[in-house]
Amino acid sequence: RWRRLVRDYERRCDVSEAMIHVGMGALLIRRIAHP
Repeated sequence: RWRRLVRDYERRCDVSEAMIHVGMGALLIRRIAHP
């Protein structure tokens, strides 16, 4: 699902960091929603 996080394709660090935050947020929400 988060294939962009496997390798750092982004040239800009802030975009890469934002994608990491989005992925981790979605993972945490899914874990909380489905215990």
